[in-house]
Amino acid sequence: MMYLITMELIGSPPTSPQDIIKHLEQKIIPTHEALIKLKAEKVILAGGDMSGRRGTAFIVNVSSNEELSKLLMDFPMWAMEKVEVTPLENFEDRQARHREFLDHMRKLL
Repeated sequence: MMYLITMELIGSPPTSPQDIIKHLEQKIIPTHEALIKLKAEKVILAGGDMSGRRGTAFIVNVSSNEELSKLLMDFPMWAMEKVEVTPLENFEDRQARHREFLDHMRKLL
């Protein structure tokens, strides 16, 4: 199953140098390392950070909703971000349904 995931930081980022360093070391860098690993494993099919925004978008391919939930909850940034999940259908399956519907509509004429 494929999903489009968007994750955007909630609230303000840290401002003091010490808090910025802690945030980078404990949240940002480990989350990016996890994303890079999942992309290398072909779990993440495509994605990247959103230009001009504090967030990430990617397409993930997993076998179940439960697997997706576990994957997202394992990200160090998960609790600090608004996460949106959009299930995706592949083009071929949707095209087949369009053709079936077209045939059905033609029979009605």
